[in-house]
Amino acid sequence: MAMPAIALRDVHKSFGDVRAVAGVGLDVAEGEFFSLLGPSGSGKTTVLRLIAGFETPTRGTVALGGADVTRRAPFERDVTTVFQDYALFPHMSVEQNVAYGLKVRGVGRREQAERARAALASVRLEGFGARRPGQLSGGQRQRVALARALVVRPRVLLLDEPLGALDLKLREQMQGELKELQREVGITFVLVTHDQAEALALSDRIAVMNAGRVEQVGTPGELYEAPASPFVASFVGTSNTLTGAAAELIAGKPGTFGVRPEKIRLLPDGDPAGGAGVGGRDHSEVRGTVTDAVYLGDSTRVVVDTDAGARFVVVRQNLDTTASDALALPGSRVLLRWHRRHNVPLSRKP
Repeated sequence: MAMPAIALRDVHKSFGDVRAVAGVGLDVAEGEFFSLLGPSGSGKTTVLRLIAGFETPTRGTVALGGADVTRRAPFERDVTTVFQDYALFPHMSVEQNVAYGLKVRGVGRREQAERARAALASVRLEGFGARRPGQLSGGQRQRVALARALVVRPRVLLLDEPLGALDLKLREQMQGELKELQREVGITFVLVTHDQAEALALSDRIAVMNAGRVEQVGTPGELYEAPASPFVASFVGTSNTLTGAAAELIAGKPGTFGVRPEKIRLLPDGDPAGGAGVGGRDHSEVRGTVTDAVYLGDSTRVVVDTDAGARFVVVRQNLDTTASDALALPGSRVLLRWHRRHNVPLSRKP
């Protein structure tokens, strides 16, 4: 196997009595767009700071390109970091901001200017070099921060929620540009985010973190279609969880299962194809009463309290507005049906 760009081995980090990271082990491949995804307090930002060298592990090792850098200072590591606030110098021009890292490294002025202009061109900011950061939009400042990080040609680029301060439309636009940029430059990107949609859209692979541990690592498709735990199922998208008596009745066997809302068909209670109990050989089904419905434009989110005692969320595409409205009325009796292959087993992890 090729040497990973980043390798974490049994990494722990405590701040006094607070255990922020508890035995994380990860390999990130060269040229991979890798995301650390989790809620606030899950340890994802601490892991990023451990890779960057801003924190030192309480136990464990951090390696970059096969070299142990656990005790090395940040400036001794071939990584750069882009922060959420961009940290641009307001008194410097855009070009001076981008060239700053080269100046610190002792690069000559002429080469500084050439490389800074090339970096600005790579993020589509040609002609902006003479402006000050205060004259730029939020999206443009974000690109300057990326150019400043890329101009020193790092082996790894670390991104600490760099799109968090942008509005929704601009964030979606910058997501596409960020992924395209990563493909063009070909270096390893590691993104920290709490936004599961952002992680799914950008990443080659994702590590889902919870309480200082990695719950699951996989491609976006693997995490969404085959979550390994109830936490991953609920944090990456939305999932209906079946357990106990409801699982036995609806899934036909004991255990804990997750069912994605868009996999479920919402049918009238009197549907002639409907049955009772666990449904047929290939399908699970259950009857219930609609308690709430939220119109989302392209779809409607319907909440159903089932006769089995479990509450379900169903996402129904608005292909037929009249039919959607009729079935989504609170108090309506409905039949939920889905293929048994969508009952994904969830093993509970500590």
